Amino acid sequence: MSSPRLRKLALLTTGALVGGALTISIQAFADKNNGILPLNELRTFAEVFGRIKQDYVEPVEDKKLINEAIKGMLSGLDPHSDYYDPEEFKEFREGTQGEFGGLGIEIGTEDGLVKVVAPIEDTPAQKAGIKSGDLIVKIDDTPVRGLSINDAVKKCAAHRAAR
Repeated sequence: MSSPRLRKLALLTTGALVGGALTISIQAFADKNNGILPLNELRTFAEVFGRIKQDYVEPVEDKKLINEAIKGMLSGLDPHSDYYDPEEFKEFREGTQGEFGGLGIEIGTEDGLVKVVAPIEDTPAQKAGIKSGDLIVKIDDTPVRGLSINDAVKKCAAHRAAR
């Protein structure tokens, strides 16, 4: 055999081996997660994603669609789970840890309201008498029910800045 034929054969063999290894790796990953990936449901998701991209009344960025899908997936599980992209998470941590003018409370959600998990020692929240288990129902005159935690934190920050 000539050298170019050997190279082609070597490349084909290598490609087949790598492809087989990837297939085994993907299957092993799926098995680790209690079964095979739900391909039909993922296809449905991809179809809906494509329809939105193609037919929605205004253009929507892929990142926004994916982030909102993740948020919906988590909020559908229970009222305490939420997803933050890196910027939202940074804002959330700043607003709840008493840093950068924050109030100094750890918060979660309960029945659509903001629930105080714990006030942080020596912060405005603790000094104001906020206690674990308190429910925040309004910020100024704005009802909190239905706001995301991040939006509620932003409202608190805006209220503090206006004072």
